[in-house]
Amino acid sequence: MSSYHAIIAALASPDAYPERPALVEHIQTHISHLFFTPEFVYKVKKPLDFGFLDFTTFEKRRHFCQRELELNRRIAPQVYLDVLQIRQDHDGAIRVAGAGRVVEHTLKMRRLPQEASMTELLQSNRVTEDMVRELAMLVARLHKSAETGTAISVHGGVQAITRQVRENFSQTKRYGRRTILQYQWHELRDWSEAFLKEQAPLLRQRAADGRVRDNHGDLHAAQVFFTPEGIRIIDCIEFNDAYRCCDVAADIGFLAMDLDAHGRHDLSRVLVETWVEETGDRETQQLLDFYKTYRAVVRGKVESFRLDDPATPDGERDAITLRARGYFNLGYRYIQRPAQPRLVICGGMTGTGKSTVARHVANEAGMGLIATDAVRKQLTGARPTERHYDAFESGLYTPEFSARTYQEVFRQGRQFLEEGRSVVLDATFGRREHREAAARLAAAFGASLWVVECVADESDLRERLSRREQRGQSVSDGRWEIYLRERDAFEPLSEVPADRHVVVCTTGKAVHESVTLTLQQMGLYRPWR
Repeated sequence: MSSYHAIIAALASPDAYPERPALVEHIQTHISHLFFTPEFVYKVKKPLDFGFLDFTTFEKRRHFCQRELELNRRIAPQVYLDVLQIRQDHDGAIRVAGAGRVVEHTLKMRRLPQEASMTELLQSNRVTEDMVRELAMLVARLHKSAETGTAISVHGGVQAITRQVRENFSQTKRYGRRTILQYQWHELRDWSEAFLKEQAPLLRQRAADGRVRDNHGDLHAAQVFFTPEGIRIIDCIEFNDAYRCCDVAADIGFLAMDLDAHGRHDLSRVLVETWVEETGDRETQQLLDFYKTYRAVVRGKVESFRLDDPATPDGERDAITLRARGYFNLGYRYIQRPAQPRLVICGGMTGTGKSTVARHVANEAGMGLIATDAVRKQLTGARPTERHYDAFESGLYTPEFSARTYQEVFRQGRQFLEEGRSVVLDATFGRREHREAAARLAAAFGASLWVVECVADESDLRERLSRREQRGQSVSDGRWEIYLRERDAFEPLSEVPADRHVVVCTTGKAVHESVTLTLQQMGLYRPWR
């Protein structure tokens, strides 16, 4: 019998496939090898045992290939085609559906265009509210038609959920100094346990009412494709019935969480509101924070697992670590319900680092984040990194369009405050009227207002803006000439109380130094430990 590694090596060659493709692309996930040809995708499971998943034997991998085919044909029959044998002939050649003895199995799927992926569309700002409504209605129909019953409901009962939550925290504890802060780990665990105890009657009643169904179990943006033929949802969980058979609130909560993780809290709300309207399941709103938190921890855990895989390239480890931290920070953000929420406006002129500081402060302090650079382009349908070299107060930056942008930023900020959540607003805030509007918004919800003003030496600013323009990958359109006009028009923050005004000079400081200083002055600093 050929070794598993020899099989994987052979599948990287076009000669291993019946259609003899011109090119084969090999990608790994934490549990599978994926081989992409121009028309198809072939998935081979890794011989791993994570406790919740066991693919260690040939027989188990064959069984779960077949199981994955059957389950996913419920929702995407156009994509899931067949389970094929991988064979080795007498000359040692290894091929899919070839001759000789069977050495492995592969799931064959039709390849979907990557540009149709919801993840790709979110990154390029091409997901609209109408697209999300259509997706929510499709998911609602799938939930309504999904199987339920006593054998399924037991997986979504209080005991089962509690067991899964405890498993999550048991498996993530060892990442306490790598991807999750120790205080976050403890507070997330304690909050989750307390929620399950408090809401046990509701969870039991929902299981009895058939709200626990044979769902998708892994419903996030990477599994959704908006193709010309319609929406395709792929890759439901086959390896553990307890993860797939869950409360429908857990399924929709996963996708809502992932939209939040992409910074699209507005689309997340549209998703949930449409799904609730279609299903009539208004109890989900009581459970949403819990299931979003649970799913964020799951995603943080899965990303953390990749750090333990020796096959993970060294060049990807920093990005994986940041993604894992991002999910854990998001989960922590959901459980933060201070007696008095905070509204933080992080302002400053072009190039002062305000957006970088705002993003890291929001992550470290567990706050939401809304940025004018992103909102401005959302309003126009432009891609986030699409450059607009408009002159000062022209094009997308006319006073009229800027006023509209600030109105949308405040509207989205209001949604956080309505839920008792803290939020950071990232904008220049060079005009007093915009700062006063933020102050009125904070006062309307009893939130404490903090103003973070980022400044930097002009020589440093000029160099930063030059580097940014050369890279061309920033969502910001700021340039040196824009800075000069902003500087002349910037209205001093004389109306801001000194004890709520944090000035951070970013010249000569690493990002973490600027962020640490900001958090310290706001009384929110908690060191990594």
